[in-house]
Amino acid sequence: MTFGEKLKEARVKAGLSQEELSQRLSVSRSAVAKWETDRGMPDVANLKALAGLLDVSVDYLLDDENTLDLSVIREPVDLKGEKGLIKKAKAKDALVREKFSGYAVYPLSATKKLSKTEKLRDDAMMLFTAFLPGIGCFDSGTDIVNALENLNNTFYLAENDKKQFFIVVSDEFMEIRQVAARISGKKFEIGDYKLVKVQKPL
Repeated sequence: MTFGEKLKEARVKAGLSQEELSQRLSVSRSAVAKWETDRGMPDVANLKALAGLLDVSVDYLLDDENTLDLSVIREPVDLKGEKGLIKKAKAKDALVREKFSGYAVYPLSATKKLSKTEKLRDDAMMLFTAFLPGIGCFDSGTDIVNALENLNNTFYLAENDKKQFFIVVSDEFMEIRQVAARISGKKFEIGDYKLVKVQKPL
């Protein structure tokens, strides 16, 4: 059975609808639906929460076809001395290129998926910004919030013929997770993020 099939079976056995499970996890119902149809994978925190809520082990839910390995390598970096966003971005690119020499390294554009509360906030922000001149560069209020929340984080996908790694670099840390089910498209989802390869490899 796939991860999605196991998740659906455990949810039904626990007597929960997709809506009820999504409310307990504070994610959208569509996120649960995507997990159950193997079109997305929960992040580590949600995966552990799912196991607890459905009274199954993480090992049971995961198999060789899961999208993201649970193990996280977190290495300290120090980019606080870098002045300006462009210099900091170039420094992050250089760190990842050095760490993953021999891999194709793709910068990623990341958009956080919306919960119900965030969707309401998004609609309110859209109405508010519609009356403000000069805000037109953002498609929605969530784009503004995402830009602010992710200002410190840069996302990458490093890959060779055998392995892929999802990397998040902040000013203080580089977090590395191995991707277990190979990502082949330009657009994909990991955890709470919708991700897009934004250019050719670095």
